[in-house]
Amino acid sequence: MALRNPAFSNNPAFQPGKAAQTAEAGGVATAEQLQQLYDAPAATAVDTDRMTYEDTAIKTVFLFVVLLAGAAVGWFVPALAIIGAIAGLALGLVNSFKRNPSAPLILLYGAAEGLFIGGISRVFESVPNWGGVVLQAVMATLVVFGVTLALFASGKIRASKKLTKVFLIAMIGYAVFALINVGLMIFGGVDSNLAFGLYSVKVFGGIPLGVIIGVLAVLMAAYSLVLDFDFIQQGVRNRAPRKMGWYGAFGLMVTLVWLYIEFLRLFAVARD
Repeated sequence: MALRNPAFSNNPAFQPGKAAQTAEAGGVATAEQLQQLYDAPAATAVDTDRMTYEDTAIKTVFLFVVLLAGAAVGWFVPALAIIGAIAGLALGLVNSFKRNPSAPLILLYGAAEGLFIGGISRVFESVPNWGGVVLQAVMATLVVFGVTLALFASGKIRASKKLTKVFLIAMIGYAVFALINVGLMIFGGVDSNLAFGLYSVKVFGGIPLGVIIGVLAVLMAAYSLVLDFDFIQQGVRNRAPRKMGWYGAFGLMVTLVWLYIEFLRLFAVARD
């Protein structure tokens, strides 16, 4: 590893043939050699092959560039949203259960999710009463991400075992409700005028059930971001292999896509 580190390879004291010269000089490095060591660049994730915040951030940005490219295609060809949803679900499951992250599969997942959110965003935006919900959802997603990251970085919020247990229980309940709602919509168990099935049902003085559930889902997604940040932090502290940064990027994408979809539906239900 030392030979791959620029701090060593760029310093004459650590290059082949220089050891004898240093020994002849009494084994003491010269001022020039010390200055060269001081001026040498710091070791990067490539040099150490360890997970770092910077390297994970680069992977995350690259993954979201792929997502945005797929979203642009999906926006102009909304029919691809179905293909993107199916492929995204399959690739999401594959990546979640792989012991070692696969960059190509994670990038394919990003492209598939891009097709999905691009297509569904175009559909939402085309509904007369829902104009502008896409921009609102994008801004809300960015705000929640930024605030959560700032709070986590400042140490004001942290993942805990109790909260994580509550989160997992809430996620199971949310998933069951979502599956039931989809089943009712597909098989006609819900009035066809209710665009979101049970989400559109009015409760508590005319407030749509989707607004209440949407707010709870946003809170769960925000805590999921905390778990993602905690995973990345622990990976860096434990000097995990550099490739694990792809898992960090993958986790952030899954959560942010979920958060965006929840905001998209929440604003649309509120408009109705």
